[in-house]
Amino acid sequence: MNPFRRSPFVLFAAMLVYVFLYLPIFVLVLYSFNASRTNVVFTGFISQTGSQVVMDGSNVVQSPCGAFHWYCELSKNKDVTNAAKNTLTIAVVATIISTIVGTMAALALQRYNFKLRPFSQLSLYIPIVIPEIVMGIGILTLFSQLFGWINNALNLEGASRLTLGLGTVIVSHIAFMIPFVTLVVQARLQGFDKAYEEAAMDLGANEWTTFQRVTFPMILPGVLSGALLAFTLSLDDFVITFFTNGPGSTTLPIYVYGLLRRIITPQVNALSTVWIALVFFTVLLLQWIQNREQK
Repeated sequence: MNPFRRSPFVLFAAMLVYVFLYLPIFVLVLYSFNASRTNVVFTGFISQTGSQVVMDGSNVVQSPCGAFHWYCELSKNKDVTNAAKNTLTIAVVATIISTIVGTMAALALQRYNFKLRPFSQLSLYIPIVIPEIVMGIGILTLFSQLFGWINNALNLEGASRLTLGLGTVIVSHIAFMIPFVTLVVQARLQGFDKAYEEAAMDLGANEWTTFQRVTFPMILPGVLSGALLAFTLSLDDFVITFFTNGPGSTTLPIYVYGLLRRIITPQVNALSTVWIALVFFTVLLLQWIQNREQK
């Protein structure tokens, strides 16, 4: 069998898979340039330019930004800006903390034997296996009971009372992201050769120097992969964020859900397109960093 021979069936199957995966994204991007304000039927591209937006029935006939009319509306919407800021803040902070904790947990589970190791290893799969709505309700109940007890114990009132907000969303994201990071880093540690660490310590390096100069650079691709997975999970999480967010902590998925409850407009598609582009370039950047580290 020739391994370089291209089977027409395999090529056709691969094309079907790519069409199945990326056709919805292509349609979403296409409809973000729709001239109709009701995004039910594609009525054509916005091509006219002018100083004002003039409506003819349900169609936009003039736009100061041409085909990018809906993207201009997004740039002027303060709610979108605040939601994007909250989403990125939650994702960055939760990714940093979960990556640090997950990497330490992976090192501990991979290298040390202790009585609770089987239980600790099994408990990593629980947040991954259980439905997100169950975890969201559980975290909401925990915060409600905890904040209620603290507020009553300390007699906190008014603005000083503990309530749901940006902090609770960050904590909840860290809780369900740590298992993903731990399992990814653990997979990287499976093929790690301890002889490198032993050689470094034989040459006089202490444990911290060995980890900093030898261990961490070798497992860095796994750490970056875990961080990327955690970052993307935080960006598009809706269920857990829906249960744990409060006033002033609306994220983009929650904001888009609020728009969809009224009517689907090209503005929703434009917002989704911008978010897809952001995630895509983030993946490309981290992939480039991983390739440099491996070289």
